[in-house]
Amino acid sequence: MCEPIQLKNLILLELNEINFDVVSQYIVQSPGKFCSLGKLMSGASIITTAEDKYEELEPWIQWPSVHTGLSYSEHGIFRLGDVVSSNAPQIFEELEKQNLLVGSISAMNAENRLKNSAYFIPDPWTKTPSGGEFWIQALSLAISQAANDNSQSKVSFKTFVTLLLAVIRFAKLRHYTTYLKLALSTSKSRWRKALFLDLLLHDIHLGLRALRTPDFSTLFLNAGAHIQHHYFFSSKHVKKGTHLRNPDWYISEDQDPFEDMLEVYEIIIGDYLSLRDSDLIIATGLSQKPNDKVEFYYRLKNHSTFLDYIGIEYRSVIPRMARDFLIQFDSSEQALAAQQKLNQILIVEDGVKLFGEIDNRGQSLFVVLTYPNELHTKTSISVNGSIIFIKPFLTFVAIKNGMHQAEGYAFFTAGIADYSPSNRQHVKEIHGSILNYFNVPRQRHFS
Repeated sequence: MCEPIQLKNLILLELNEINFDVVSQYIVQSPGKFCSLGKLMSGASIITTAEDKYEELEPWIQWPSVHTGLSYSEHGIFRLGDVVSSNAPQIFEELEKQNLLVGSISAMNAENRLKNSAYFIPDPWTKTPSGGEFWIQALSLAISQAANDNSQSKVSFKTFVTLLLAVIRFAKLRHYTTYLKLALSTSKSRWRKALFLDLLLHDIHLGLRALRTPDFSTLFLNAGAHIQHHYFFSSKHVKKGTHLRNPDWYISEDQDPFEDMLEVYEIIIGDYLSLRDSDLIIATGLSQKPNDKVEFYYRLKNHSTFLDYIGIEYRSVIPRMARDFLIQFDSSEQALAAQQKLNQILIVEDGVKLFGEIDNRGQSLFVVLTYPNELHTKTSISVNGSIIFIKPFLTFVAIKNGMHQAEGYAFFTAGIADYSPSNRQHVKEIHGSILNYFNVPRQRHFS
């Protein structure tokens, strides 16, 4: 083990689920267009692995592994937001205990346990406080609202104003052309709104980092995962290997959201590679491959309205990512009654459950809207003996193009490369690389 030389700070860029095998094909075809991505891929890198069971391949499982150094069987964090009931030590507070200043933006399924963060903006789905001044708290609320209502293309006026002020305050002048291009094309290219938000989060991270100079900071970006899940079939390089196609009403044949994503990530990665005061880890957690079938994703438009309509008694309902939501009750009896009612909701036309995953946790239910087929105006469900047309309660999210795979990617700049895990180690080993870089002993046991 090399003796650590603490001359720089460290950035962990969590580039969620990107398939760099596909990225490499774009680089080969257009090397002059993606110079920073090419430079990244030509440096020190490894393939990471994750869990064996498909249901355990989720970013809200693998990123806590990076943050804690524990596999799923060790940390037990299974749902998005579950970290708040875990006491597994995270990299953030482990470093702070060594008098290192830590900043974090949108790290997935991470809890803010810091006493004096440089800044902490939680992911949009985990109920944990933001850390920092009023401006950071306002940004946190705006990012959460924008992300949770993305499928309905609905942004509140307050969120719009906050994000506009964030652009004015943090956006780099050299990025203005890209922001303008993305903003003016979102009506016909919906995925560009997610890319706009990723670029803004990046600029916010650069701005806060320059102001607060944390020793360790992390930024989580999700637009690439979103694009792969929704539009992987439209990638010109994926088309060569699959017969599946997106319909014309969904996306035009000549559009390639994956390439749009690379154009934005080329800018972001170029900015980080140009920093002289920082070392850098870029990791994907896991990755995606093209789906082997066509699946439709839907989300409840208003969770409370639907639950009230079908007569479920509950205390609160919290939307999670995509199709998931958490219902909280005053008693386990209420939760069980709700579970039984939700379990009985079938699509009349084909007998398939609307909610195929319901996790009963005593006084709460974690529910996933799993119905995979296309819905029509007269598609109906039966509730309490009544036939209800279901489509007005739902919003279409996407046709699922990408599915998770255990293989991930991690890249290391020169100052951190000596501390990288061996190839094809579990993604949790990145946690040890960060501790070793700062010469911090790992806390191996928790209860």
